[in-house]
Amino acid sequence: GGNNAGHTVVVDSVEYDFHLLPSGIINPKVTAFIGNGVVIHLPGLFEEAEKNALKGKGLKDWDKRLIISDRAHIVFDFHQAVDRVQEQLRKEQVGGNLGTTKKGIGPVYSAKAARSGLRICDLMSDFTQFSQRYKVLAQQYKSMYPTLEIDVEGELLRLKDYVQRVKPMVRDGVHFMYEALHGPPKKILVEGANAALLDIDFGTYPFVTSSNCTVGGVCTGLGMPPRNVGEVYGVVKAYTTRVGIGAFPSEQCNEIGELLQTRGKEVGVTTGRKRRCGWLDLVLIKYAHMINGFTALALTKLDILDVMDEIKVGVAYKVDNQSIPHFPANQEVLHRVEVQYETLPGWKSDTSAARTFEELPENAQNYVHYIEEHLRVPIKWIGVGKSRESMIQLF
Repeated sequence: GGNNAGHTVVVDSVEYDFHLLPSGIINPKVTAFIGNGVVIHLPGLFEEAEKNALKGKGLKDWDKRLIISDRAHIVFDFHQAVDRVQEQLRKEQVGGNLGTTKKGIGPVYSAKAARSGLRICDLMSDFTQFSQRYKVLAQQYKSMYPTLEIDVEGELLRLKDYVQRVKPMVRDGVHFMYEALHGPPKKILVEGANAALLDIDFGTYPFVTSSNCTVGGVCTGLGMPPRNVGEVYGVVKAYTTRVGIGAFPSEQCNEIGELLQTRGKEVGVTTGRKRRCGWLDLVLIKYAHMINGFTALALTKLDILDVMDEIKVGVAYKVDNQSIPHFPANQEVLHRVEVQYETLPGWKSDTSAARTFEELPENAQNYVHYIEEHLRVPIKWIGVGKSRESMIQLF
């Protein structure tokens, strides 16, 4: 993805907001790498780094620890303008938009697929040739959207300024990954951007992002061979959330949904939109597991359920009163899904101080075991707060 996705990371009581920067950038011993599958808005990258650098010492010398693949595509300002125009046209012509972040992600991946996009390697090469190709692409968009205003010369000047700033970070990403995999032993952690159900192929299409954010993106987005993919960890909340438009079978448009939203501080990091909230949907997580093959799960935000008398868990789908064994591809069908729930007792006590599994109330332990048994995937981490100290690790 690009800077449409957002991760909030809390370390040493400092809250960082990351969109393009890998979360590992906080660790001074880590080399952070932005792969070819990411689309990069250069002003956004530097603004994000500068904003987060003011929050704590974790981002000191970030630019010396970041490597960028030369095959990554560039998001231009006009891609973001096109995104806004397209959303407006959808609203007027179809009667409903997609609810994009207007960060230019769809247009730049469209240009990539149409083979008219420009990459970091092009910016690092002959700037005159780069400028000519930029102008051709800008003119194509002007032809499609006559109302579009593009400051061609202004953006080219700004991009030229970025060349020297970015150059020290740029590497051939394929060679870099090969060396990382075959050189001195290293721990390599790949961070996905968006959730599995936002994947362009497997998500709730068309209310999805424009890239593969399931496990296949590790290979296509980094140039890593499948045989080198080791453990696959799924990160899932103890309830279900969604930002923006699209079918959401287990959504609770009531006081339960409001309680989860308020207690969980469920607001999109990129857009500031309130997240829609509902009960944990195990059909949906099973579907994500079918695609990704999770070896373990991190279950986050268990503490948000501390005040519940009882907790429902979605375990099956019915459509037109018929049970279905799969997750529907079609949005209209997904809107008609009736979720079958099982109800578990709540624990009605504060779990935020727990640091071992045994310190959790019995009903909270039972909730975790229930999820594990239903999915047949072990839960290796349980989050009971925002900071990394609030993560219970199970061995």
